[in-house]
Amino acid sequence: MTLGVVPTPDDGVRLSAEQPWDEATRPQAPDPGGEFAVQGRAVAQHLVDVHDHLRAELAQVQDIVARVKEGSLSVGAARSGLNEMTMRQNNWAMGAYCASYCRVVTGHHSLEDEGIFPHLRTAEPGLGPVIDRLVAEHQVIHEVLDGMDAALVAHLAAPSDFGGVDDALALLNDTLVSHLSYEERELVGPLARHGMYGGQV
Repeated sequence: MTLGVVPTPDDGVRLSAEQPWDEATRPQAPDPGGEFAVQGRAVAQHLVDVHDHLRAELAQVQDIVARVKEGSLSVGAARSGLNEMTMRQNNWAMGAYCASYCRVVTGHHSLEDEGIFPHLRTAEPGLGPVIDRLVAEHQVIHEVLDGMDAALVAHLAAPSDFGGVDDALALLNDTLVSHLSYEERELVGPLARHGMYGGQV
């Protein structure tokens, strides 16, 4: 059975003038080809699905910030919309919601770094350079998340000034969109061959 899992492409659109890495220096995974089991394909599709969920929630964070800025969304309406999302908050606040999203991204990366990547490195040693790059990008993304947090703290002192929040959110968008697509492109095949953990496929 062929892979049949399509990584979500990166459209190349960037919102920030700052770029945290050179995409041209990213290594590529070797492609040994071969057939994939149904379960292996499901594992690969799961990565794409989780990433698509992170992309969708990032878009919702961006929309909420934009609507609050323009005054077209009240706090009550924002709470109602956020309560329908996966990451719910008891008390709506832009900073609290963004912080929650950042924690989810960090948790996702920790799962990959500590569990999935070591398994794939052992199962397919040729992936080493790609995994090293993905881990390095996770560290950069964590720094970008810290920058988002700092921008939100600064915003509390000047609630009418969204400049820092806008810049931090643009950089967060660019790093995540770029990284998630790269990771999918390089790992859907290996995940379909080896699963997320030993003995899974």
